Amino acid sequence: QVQLVESGGGLVQTGGALRLACAASGRTFSSYAMGWFRQAPGKEREFVEAISWSGGRTGYADSVKGRFTISRDNAKNTLYLQMNSLKPEDTAVYLCARRFTNTIATNQREYDYWGQGTQVTVSS
Repeated sequence: QVQLVESGGGLVQTGGALRLACAASGRTFSSYAMGWFRQAPGKEREFVEAISWSGGRTGYADSVKGRFTISRDNAKNTLYLQMNSLKPEDTAVYLCARRFTNTIATNQREYDYWGQGTQVTVSS
């Protein structure tokens, strides 16, 4: 069984930064691609960024291009999301997820384990 636990969310002003972390249990973290998604109140869950098993390839949504950066530390079984230049429209619950293969994907149906999420609120 894989468990994913997010941390690092909080309240920040427009233009601020936060770094989210996702701690994964299990020995096979390094074998799988990982992703970050977010869900705002009343909206569908949307893809944010993904990273391959080695960290050698990443993918991101246009809305976060140039502002967010995904990374991973396989030795620590941890996934990160550095969020800079935050905007009020970035306000959402951010969830990390594990994909069932080692290549990246944007479709949430291609991820089999999910964390419970961490709240990010950006004030204007």
